[in-house]
This record gives sequence, structure tokens and C-alpha cells, in this order.
Amino acid sequence: MMARKGKHQARRNGSRGIPGWAMLLLGLLAGLLIAAVYLLRDDWGEDHPSLPRPDPEARPPAAAAREEVAPEPRRTKYDFYDVLREREVVIPDAELDAQARAETATPPPPGSAEPPAEAQVRYLLQAGAFRSAADAEALKARIALTGEVARVESAQIEGGMIHRVRLGPYPNAAALARAKQALAGHGIEAIAIKAR
Repeated sequence: MMARKGKHQARRNGSRGIPGWAMLLLGLLAGLLIAAVYLLRDDWGEDHPSLPRPDPEARPPAAAAREEVAPEPRRTKYDFYDVLREREVVIPDAELDAQARAETATPPPPGSAEPPAEAQVRYLLQAGAFRSAADAEALKARIALTGEVARVESAQIEGGMIHRVRLGPYPNAAALARAKQALAGHGIEAIAIKAR
């Protein structure tokens, strides 16, 4: 039978060898060194063709530069107050203010039997006109937060559908001017319209 060995013989490497973690660390460092040399090499072999290096002082020919610069096609500008000109008239701000002052200065006579010619005129505010119904509804909701009531009117214009956000009708130019100022106070531009 074999003799029993002591506890000291169980260790094979003892303190004479290099620990495993040190060997792993040396292997990683060697791999990184090889990768760095491979990436930093300039012209070692023909594996990768060299990229062309542009001349920083080179200028394009003058004729080629002129040919490339072409004017952009002119886009049609659509102003929402150009819609239905024959039935609706935009009231400029100065005229609206003057008309509102004239109405407040001379109130209509009480009990007048015949309505004036201006009674057939409707005063409206148009806050916007959009190709998208969603954009019109968004503006209508924004106006509702100011306390005013708006509506979206759809119309067929120039072969496409247009959605207009309108307020009114207002009884006179003074009421129209007050509503326009209230919208402007909330950052909403609107135009005054006189519709027949």
C-alpha cells in the first residue's frame, strides 16, 4: 500500500508560479497592444486602399458653381383673406377703429322702424385658414381657452378644401373691435371681415 502524503503536497505550484489572474491580465494587455499596432499602422500591406486626400486649396471651376446654383421654384403664397373676395371684404385696422369710434359716438335712434343698410352686413373675425382640418380644430380649441366661441367653416377653394376658423357675427364694428383686441391679448392674430 502506498504511503500517505502530507498536507503540504496538495499544492502543486506553491509560491513558485505566476497566479492565474496575472496571466489573464498579461494576455489582455498583449491583445490590446497588437490591436493598437494594427490600427495605427500606416502603409503595412495592401489590405485597405488609401483614401484620396483632397487639396485644401483647390477651388471648384466658376462655371460649374454657377450651374449648380439654380433658383428655387416660387411657391404660391396663400393668404387666407384672399378667399371669396367678391362676398367678403377685409376691414383694415385703422378703418375698423374709426368705424367703432363713430358707432359709439352716435348711438342708433331708439325705436327706429327702418333698419339701416348696414344691418345687412355681417361682421366676422377670421383667425386662420388651413388646408388641414386638424390645424383648424387646434386653433378653435386655443380660441375657446380665451373665452371666445369660434367655428370651423369648410369651403372648396382652388381645387382644394380650406378650413377657416371664424368668430361672429358681431352686431357692429365696436363689438368686432373688442373681440379682435381680446384675441390679440392672447396672442391670436385675426382679421376683421365685412360679409354681405
